[in-house]
Amino acid sequence: MTRSNEDVTARSGWMPTEVAEEVFPLPRILEALAAVRRRVRGVLIDWDLSPDVADDALLVVSEMITNAVTHALSPALLRLSRVKGDGCRILRIEVTDAGPAAQSRQGGRDTLPEEHGRGSAIVAALSFRCGARIHPGGVTRWADLRVR
Repeated sequence: MTRSNEDVTARSGWMPTEVAEEVFPLPRILEALAAVRRRVRGVLIDWDLSPDVADDALLVVSEMITNAVTHALSPALLRLSRVKGDGCRILRIEVTDAGPAAQSRQGGRDTLPEEHGRGSAIVAALSFRCGARIHPGGVTRWADLRVR
């Protein structure tokens, strides 16, 4: 029986040496994202990532999924991939959404402006490369972290 990469996940106990991938649909409720972060932590532990890389990855995931749920149209999806490339192992974090939601003209929520707007800078600081792809279905934002 031949297994495809889509059929094989870290939780199955069998891992291809070149690629491992997990996909998480993102709920539209900010409070539900904590459950996604817990599941991501479990995957990173299963993949035996160093604690430093796992902590950085969780912060990047948190920033990216919160941004997608807060500012974009649904559906949204998180994809984690561990690949070998550029002479090292890479953890790729991707969040795909259906594009930006219309901005409210009523001035926003009861939060201070200083509490928002740093997510992209945090993602850029913790990854060695990051970016976004616009495609017919929406936008995919991605960040690559080196895995030791």
